[in-house]
Amino acid sequence: MPRLADHEQRRTQIIDALLRIAADRGLHAATMRTVAAEAGVTVSTVQYYFHSKEQLLFAALQQLSEAVGRRVAARRANSTRNDSTGASGPLRPVLEEWLGQLIPADAEQRAAYTVFAAYHALALTDPHLAALPYARNSQDLESGLRDLLDRARRTGEVADDRDVDAEAANLLALATGLADSVMAGLRDAEAALRLLRHQLDQVFGTTAPVG
Repeated sequence: MPRLADHEQRRTQIIDALLRIAADRGLHAATMRTVAAEAGVTVSTVQYYFHSKEQLLFAALQQLSEAVGRRVAARRANSTRNDSTGASGPLRPVLEEWLGQLIPADAEQRAAYTVFAAYHALALTDPHLAALPYARNSQDLESGLRDLLDRARRTGEVADDRDVDAEAANLLALATGLADSVMAGLRDAEAALRLLRHQLDQVFGTTAPVG
């Protein structure tokens, strides 16, 4: 009987194949047959691990979301090691790290954006995919932003009269919209990040030129 590690490796192999197809050709091109061919396995192998295309799509979305989360955590940990304030330091940089990961500044982020956008577009017309809790990741992110802003308000970084629920929703919507504009070629990633920092300045009560 194959070891558990072998099963996990094969699942990851199949999911990675779907993500490559989605990034290169669009999610509509990711069928059980094309994923099997990309992964170098049989269709029956794909069906063994994922009983339906919806299961495969959701597993891929989860893996991608977790990868983005690890990237944010790694970047934050790296900056914390070089910051004498440590984990109890200012929360503004944490928020900027979280939101900055939504801006497609490199090939990995552009690929992630393409796949997330493909999921959203397909869910608009696919009731099976729409029924999956794929939007939960955005809800979790907004909730996390809200918690960080609430902590910042309690520590005095953010003014007491700020509505942290509204600010979290607005920041997430801004980052998403800026990501769209970068992918559409309306501005580059650095310009988008400057606009994002400008909005954070408003939330945290600091002043800095947009540039």
